[in-house]
Amino acid sequence: VQLQASGGGLVQTGGSLRLSCSVSRSISGFNFMGWYRQAPGKQRELVATINSGSTNYRDSVKGRFTISGDNVKNTIYLEMNDLKPEDTAVYYCHIWSHTENYWGQGTLVTVSS
Repeated sequence: VQLQASGGGLVQTGGSLRLSCSVSRSISGFNFMGWYRQAPGKQRELVATINSGSTNYRDSVKGRFTISGDNVKNTIYLEMNDLKPEDTAVYYCHIWSHTENYWGQGTLVTVSS
């Protein structure tokens, strides 16, 4: 299974980006889908997950980020608004079930102050 993340880039503080993660097969069979990020010199951290329509977010992005999935396009999205410099990181999509888990290659988001 291949995951192709895209949509990263350079944006100013307060700006918006929409990340996409295209999956090479149906995502409907996976229990969880999520986005993680890793800032320079820091550990990878969970940003948001979606499971059967139920979403969860880390506190620092609540109200600013929205995760969603499209079972027709087999794509996972992360809508990011009101971006802050501390959101700067490489963002990775991740899908997993009880027997499988797959990672995308990462897309860089840089927020300038």
